[in-house]
Amino acid sequence: MAGSTRQFIVFLIFLSSGSGGATKHLQSASEIIREQNSRWWGQQVANVGNQEEMASGQNAAHGQAEANEGKADSKATKEPATKGSFENEKEATTGGATTKWPGKSSPVKGKTGQASDTTSHSKIPELVETAQTERMNATFVTLARNSDVWEISRSIRQVEDRFNRRYHYDWVFLNDNDFDDQFIKVTTALVSGKTRYGKIASDHWSYPSFIDQEKAKEAREDYGRRKVIYGDSVSYRHMCRYESGFFFRHPLMMEYEWYWRVEPSIELFCDIGYDTFKFMADHGKKYSFVLSLYEYVETIPTLWDSVKKFIKAHPEHIAEDNSMSFLSDDGGNTYNHCHFWSNFEIGNLDWLRSDAYIDYFDTLDRDGGFFYERWGDAPVHSIAAGLTLNKSEIHFFNDIAYYHVPFTHCPTSEQDRIDLKCHCNPKDNFDWNGYSCTARFFDVNGIEKPKDTDKN
Repeated sequence: MAGSTRQFIVFLIFLSSGSGGATKHLQSASEIIREQNSRWWGQQVANVGNQEEMASGQNAAHGQAEANEGKADSKATKEPATKGSFENEKEATTGGATTKWPGKSSPVKGKTGQASDTTSHSKIPELVETAQTERMNATFVTLARNSDVWEISRSIRQVEDRFNRRYHYDWVFLNDNDFDDQFIKVTTALVSGKTRYGKIASDHWSYPSFIDQEKAKEAREDYGRRKVIYGDSVSYRHMCRYESGFFFRHPLMMEYEWYWRVEPSIELFCDIGYDTFKFMADHGKKYSFVLSLYEYVETIPTLWDSVKKFIKAHPEHIAEDNSMSFLSDDGGNTYNHCHFWSNFEIGNLDWLRSDAYIDYFDTLDRDGGFFYERWGDAPVHSIAAGLTLNKSEIHFFNDIAYYHVPFTHCPTSEQDRIDLKCHCNPKDNFDWNGYSCTARFFDVNGIEKPKDTDKN
């Protein structure tokens, strides 16, 4: 049975089961589907390996082919500044198992400050046929295993055809094991920019010293007895913690200011004819999404308690014009479980490396909920954005039509779908479904909803 079919059947089973209410079942289903792409994280972390040398050869061949086509000169003008050659990158990536964190604060490399937001979340930026000569210091980033090569190839092809063939942005692949020759060859051939391959440091994929492992084991067993999806999984918890607090600290990621997260087997339905990274910078955005929904309640029973602890300890990090009303229905006393679906994110890495986010993550991490419960990275990222960023710094990409099993975002406007050469069915659009939090996002931000939302 194909993976996506199996996932959708699981989704239907949870929708139709009899206890807990429809909303709760949809929340659990969304977690199931998102977690399927993380099933490979059961492997033990080995010593940091050497893979940049192979990637360097592949990229060199790729570059030579472009030179033969007369493209090398134009591409060279678009390369972002990096800290060194591939040899230096290899040394930074494979020099040891421990990644040295240079401190909380990170210098601003571009237009990342707050700006008044005059941009409509539903208005489509003017399309351009060719890429601008100035590129942002940005990369795509994917966590993948070697056996994901064909699923991630599909995603890469989607991104390249709809967007990156114009801009040639880099792509960073991260793994807890060595990438094999086939994975590197296939992905390098598909990506129009530079491909880079990194291994996750063991201290970012293991139990912290302050975690009581016996208590964590008992919690997993309890979750298993209650049949909470992935409730008894150790590797899933490491994955969620890594995505929440460490992927942006990887040596390869430290060289970039912007990221776009891509997972295997996604689909993009519409052309993206402008630089999304530059759009974010020019309009003062630091985090963005395309789908939102409610989190599976049983996985985060004490998450909001830890969040309130952070708010009390660090009032200086709470943005003046924050999105508390998106996260809570009672002024912050309780969490309403709304979150942005994090398998798609375009965001600012300097924000994730800021004192505000690091203090937030450290507070949550110390409370142990990644191991004593089953906290996911989606609510962790969403709550951080909602509290530490101003409303104007969070963006909904209406024009990036996106699919990740089982949910679809498809632009509501028929004219937008025609202009953007979309092939999504508007009836599949999840935005205005009662289980989506996107309508709440529009209301909280005073944004006029698209016409005909009741017909989607």
